[in-house]
Amino acid sequence: MRVRDPRLQAGAAGTLWIGGDLQVNRIGLGTAEFTGPNRWGEPEDVPAVLRLLRRAYELGVNYIDTADVYGPFVAEQLIREALHPYPADLVIATKGGQLHGAGSAPNPDDGSPQHLRQACEASLQRLGLEEIPLYQMHEPDPKVPYAESIGELARLQMEGKIRHIGVANVDVALLAKARAEAKIATVQNPFNLLSRQGDDMLAVCERTGMAFIPARPLGRGEVAGNLTDTRLRGLKAVAQLTSPAVVYE
Repeated sequence: MRVRDPRLQAGAAGTLWIGGDLQVNRIGLGTAEFTGPNRWGEPEDVPAVLRLLRRAYELGVNYIDTADVYGPFVAEQLIREALHPYPADLVIATKGGQLHGAGSAPNPDDGSPQHLRQACEASLQRLGLEEIPLYQMHEPDPKVPYAESIGELARLQMEGKIRHIGVANVDVALLAKARAEAKIATVQNPFNLLSRQGDDMLAVCERTGMAFIPARPLGRGEVAGNLTDTRLRGLKAVAQLTSPAVVYE
């Protein structure tokens, strides 16, 4: 029998609004690691990932973040397999604008309007959605004017294929260019207790009502594994307070 402490569920951290009409619990689930090595191919234990996705929703996680390059395509397919038909309150966010790199090399960018349209329509099919709740430009493509990339997302939004548009890996100047082309609902940038270079972007989001989605909130594990750092005293205190397991068998 599973016994859950409601104080430790995702909803205990509060909620936020995306685009003014989608309310989600603040603790979401990223799926970048739901693949094989170097984000290529299927994970070693597919049933375990499917169970994790279902269990996360049971615990109040109703925001899932993914991208077409995770696998590629694997994470989106696993989300559909685990949770489709989707609960009414589940918000799935995916991204486009990259191609999968070779091995551990960085993913090449492709922010051309043609690629973004193809990527968005393919994600719709893989996820089994008629409209993607939040579609994010994965990162700027230096080969393509940013206004052209965001303009294509705005056209997809007008066609009903995207509900809200988000951007990722941008600075304040690029965000301003994006906002000149479309209504931007979210910004996703790296941000955690040890990496605070995004404070200026967080301030812009707070002032304008955009939701800020921290990428790598635990770094790549260094935050959780480095609780001796004086900057993490508060996190250590919370961890000690909530150290009992969330789920008891």
